[in-house]
Amino acid sequence: MSRELTEAQAFLVLNALPNIGPVTLNRLLEELGGDPRTIFTVGQRRLEGVRGVGPTISATIAAWPEHFDLDREEERMAKAATSFITTRDAAYPRLLKEIHDPPIGLYRKGGYAFEQPCIAIVGSRRTTLYGQATAKRLGAELARIGFCVVSGLARGIDTAAHEGALSVGGKTAAVLGCGIDIIYPPENLALYRQIEASGAILSEFPFGRRADRQSFPMRNRVVAGMCEATIVVETDVSGGAMITARFAGEQGRLLFAVPGRIDQSTSAGCHQLIRDGATLLTSVDDVLGELNYLDGLRPGPIPDKPGAAPAAPTGLAPDEAAVWEQFRGGAILTPDALAASTGLPAERLSATLMLLELKRLLAKRADGAYEARS
Repeated sequence: MSRELTEAQAFLVLNALPNIGPVTLNRLLEELGGDPRTIFTVGQRRLEGVRGVGPTISATIAAWPEHFDLDREEERMAKAATSFITTRDAAYPRLLKEIHDPPIGLYRKGGYAFEQPCIAIVGSRRTTLYGQATAKRLGAELARIGFCVVSGLARGIDTAAHEGALSVGGKTAAVLGCGIDIIYPPENLALYRQIEASGAILSEFPFGRRADRQSFPMRNRVVAGMCEATIVVETDVSGGAMITARFAGEQGRLLFAVPGRIDQSTSAGCHQLIRDGATLLTSVDDVLGELNYLDGLRPGPIPDKPGAAPAAPTGLAPDEAAVWEQFRGGAILTPDALAASTGLPAERLSATLMLLELKRLLAKRADGAYEARS
């Protein structure tokens, strides 16, 4: 008799089975009603009626205990304080669900649930001091104004980006190209623990899975897919960051590249990206400008009657709620006026205004004042 699985266990098993890609797994779920347990009960003939599923895959699913030790995996997860989030969980990155081949689930360490918009910062493992300083500065500035900085915990640019976000008490997430129990490179153990404590570590790979030529590109698609934009700081023309950039382009995300010296190979990939249409980035303002520009192209809601007070949004942080309250009567306010009425320091007020803009609750006018969106 085959073992009965819970829904969570069924997702975990399907994610770990060999030679079944995320596109096929998502197609199976879609065509068989969405319950992962159904995939284990319908029989091989029905499975093979799904496009992309042949005898090898159906046999693997039917004999899943021969390929995956579920009890051992659950024991490892419990000992490592690791959860497995699926596309149905609120903590699963929202934008990642929109790509062509999202993972059906992700192993996660850390309690961060991706409430803030994400920006990826990626680049070469072999970096210059300029590249490291730039990545760290961008990571700090983006985290300070409310973004979660996403990277891959690798040496070089990734490490600097994570460190920058942590240096200002911001949020950062590391996406691994191996099992979540494998810390690579090993010298990033302390950084791994810092990110786990205040952010999130993610991997779509089971415990013990070593990184290889297949796993790194899979990791890169997750990095790009969960982010509003990807920033490439330094890379040569054949670096892994170029793969992340390609995924960002294919997924319809914003792509930025930082220019460097023309005589250094570590900047050759960035220069190629700029020639191919990536936005040249010199400061965080370039990212904010592009995000605001795209938002302006989206259809706006039907406006309320003139003079109507905007409805109070839910789920705002204390600073955001304090600033929002100043606009309840339809006021148009400058940052100076808001600072006087809320008592918030300039740095906190600036970050709060940016978050309210990103949430499309406030709009900045041409004269620098702010007003509530209709």
